[in-house]
Amino acid sequence: MSSAFTLHDLQCFDAVLRHGSFQAAAQRLHRTHPSVIASVAKLEQQLGIALLDRSGYRVKPTDAGRALHRKAESLLREAGDLKTYAEQLAMGQEAELRVVLGDLCPLAPVLQLLGRFFGAWPQTRLHLQFESVTGPWERLLDGEADLIVHRVAKSDVRFDWLDLGKVAMVPVVAAGFLPFPVTASITPQQMQRFTQCVIRDSARRAPETQHYVVEGAPQCSVPDMLMKKELIANGMAWGHLPRFLVEPELKDGRLQSIAGRHFPGIVEDLVAARLRDRPHGPVATALWEFLGSHAPLLKPALGQVPRASSRGTPRPANAGRKSTR
Repeated sequence: MSSAFTLHDLQCFDAVLRHGSFQAAAQRLHRTHPSVIASVAKLEQQLGIALLDRSGYRVKPTDAGRALHRKAESLLREAGDLKTYAEQLAMGQEAELRVVLGDLCPLAPVLQLLGRFFGAWPQTRLHLQFESVTGPWERLLDGEADLIVHRVAKSDVRFDWLDLGKVAMVPVVAAGFLPFPVTASITPQQMQRFTQCVIRDSARRAPETQHYVVEGAPQCSVPDMLMKKELIANGMAWGHLPRFLVEPELKDGRLQSIAGRHFPGIVEDLVAARLRDRPHGPVATALWEFLGSHAPLLKPALGQVPRASSRGTPRPANAGRKSTR
């Protein structure tokens, strides 16, 4: 009688389903092609069921295989977490932490905090990455980041998060960009003939969604907020920008908000986020607590959308509100 199936057999089966073939699974697992085939065959023999349909050009899961895979996923995830936790215990402190900053992240205060923190933990190397739109979530969910600073769906139970402040996304144009007065009553139809600048999603599996986009308007795309600001400030396009990035230009009139009834802007919650069910080592835990102790990172006024004037004259960024300075 052959031996019972192992965790490795389940890992091979999982890899075949995730990557679509035995060859791709073998490359992912750094195993030989025949060894992966043998592991899946052993699993099928021990269970007495066919897990894969091999009749086509590409292998596909049978109904039983699909059901088993759903059950096995949680076991494999827990096994991976246990391995990570054991490695963290063995080394005492993490050798590296992977942090991803999203396009909503105010770079100056966050980088200053990270510099201070890792200066006190010199034995742990910071691996820093910048991603946009849904890219930070993908890196976190794919296990390629320990922590992100971005926005998340707070109702998603996979995420543990800390509030770091509010970011107002303001629809702005350069002074003189529009051939008509800048008022709070500007409509999408009026803006449809002007080029809108949008951020490219850095996710490898980007969803088919559009953020703040006017349908039918010409578009130009950029990789980050700084490039987007430059295009808008130079009168090449219009678009939504974080208020913390354009506050000086809003105050001196170089950029103007068109926020109003039709373009209300939006306020996003900036958070530090990590996976809830992943074990976190001592340095990661210390960083989490450090970031939480320094929230909020932005002044409250930067979480409010300044509206355009109803009469076509630029409204100062803090008009109608008491100063929060």
